[in-house]
Order: sequence, then C-alpha cells, then structure tokens
Amino acid sequence: MCSLIVKIMPAGFLYGFAKLVSTMAYHFAGKQKKIAFDSLKIAFGQEKDRKELDRIVRECFDYIAKSAVELMFLMYNPHLLKKRVDISGRENLEKALSRKKGVILVSAHFGNFPLLLGRLAVEEYKIAGIMRPMRDQRVEKIFLEKRNKYGVKTIYSQPRDACVNNTIHSLRNNELVFIPIDQNFGTAGVFVNFFGKKAATATGPVIFAQRTGAALIPCFILRQKDDQHRIIFEPALDLEEGRNSEETVLINIQKLTDIIESYIRKYPAEWGWIHRRWKSQPN
Repeated sequence: MCSLIVKIMPAGFLYGFAKLVSTMAYHFAGKQKKIAFDSLKIAFGQEKDRKELDRIVRECFDYIAKSAVELMFLMYNPHLLKKRVDISGRENLEKALSRKKGVILVSAHFGNFPLLLGRLAVEEYKIAGIMRPMRDQRVEKIFLEKRNKYGVKTIYSQPRDACVNNTIHSLRNNELVFIPIDQNFGTAGVFVNFFGKKAATATGPVIFAQRTGAALIPCFILRQKDDQHRIIFEPALDLEEGRNSEETVLINIQKLTDIIESYIRKYPAEWGWIHRRWKSQPN
C-alpha cells in the first residue's frame, strides 16, 4: 500500500509523507525506540545527555522514513539517481578496479545504502550485495525484482557455501561486492571493540581479500541538508599481517570497524540504532 502511494505521489510531497510516517513510528514503535536509546547509551555513555540522545533517536526515525520513501520512489524512477546521488573518491574505486582482482566495498547499515548500490549500477559498474533475506517473502520478492532490474546482483548470506562461492566468483570477475559488517554476528564472527565494547562482527571481507587478493574499500553514503546524497569511497585498506591468519583477520576487522565507528560518531542519526549490535558477548 505504501509503495503504491509513493508511486503515484508527486516528488514534492515525498518528504512530507515521510515525516508523517516517521512521527507515527516514533510514537507507536515503543520497542524499537527503547532499543535505540539503549544502543545510544552503550555507544556514547556519559558523552551525551538525554536531550541529545532523544534528538538523535528522533532524527534516526526521520532518516529511516525518508530512506524508505526515497527508495520506493527511485525504484520507479531510476533515471533520477544520478541527479540525487553524487560520488566522491571515485579515483580510489577506479584504482582498485584496475588491479583486476575485484573490490570489496565494506560498509554498514548507514544512510540510504541501497541507493549506493543503485547509483553504481546505473553507472554500469558490475555490483553485488551480500544480504539477508527479509522476513516477509512477498516484500523480499518485490525488492529482488527491483534489484535485478537495476542490475544489482543479490548474494544471499545463507546458505553459507553458496554465499562464499558466489562472492568469490564475483570478485574473480573483477566485480564490486558490497558487504556491511555492522550488525551482530553471533558466535560465527570475531569480537572487536566498537564504541569501547566488544561486538560480534563478520569476518567475510578480510577472508575474501585473503583468498582472492581483492581490494578492501570502506564506503558510505551521506544524506545532505537538501536530501541529496553523497557516496564516499575511502582509500583501499592495506591488510596488516598478524602472526597467523586468525590474528590478521582480527586486526583488520578492527581497523574496518574503527572506520565505521568514526562515521557514526560524525553522523549518528545516519546509523540504524534500532538493532541490538552488542547482543552477543564473549563468554
């Protein structure tokens, strides 16, 4: 229903509609709001007072609603992506692609990250994203069809063997593979420091880089004041070698996590605080 409304809505009404959705969610999604406050307290501790935390949560809900309506609108108007999404640091991406070993775009559930994938696809970059399927299979089917239409390849995180094989295949074809590593990864990952507390984190980007020689490029998409967007490609991360493969993975996942944290600290409302990032803890 919401998708149909956005499809027929004039572009000038998009953000007014998003504000309405955000206001309703903020007042009725008590569970998600509590998770957001709890997460912010873990991250910022005594750095920010209750008023500041409340402002971040409110903006976070606003940004989530804006991102949702933008995504639905631009799914029907992909020709507008180039106008709405700018790219910074493209030279870092091109330099990495010139090595012909693929590029791992390491990122987070930060900003309107699906637009990052769509923007690169309309530029005719070969791009895939590792994703968890949505719980609602009907909605997942809609978004899968739209990703396919854009030219964004979907690599589902499960089953694991298929995920690994498809990712390696894409990298060996010198494609871009987008991997967010900012959500709780249970006991299957490594524990690194994130805002001063241990967080279970996926190891995939570093392991794939070790196996294929692919470049690791941190990348993010930032909302601008006028609700345009800017993609930033950081310089490729040089892998730091540890005493063994496991230590190498730990060292470099920590470095990537530090970069993600630095962006969240600068733009806290851009991150999805309604996720229990620190749910899993070391025994």
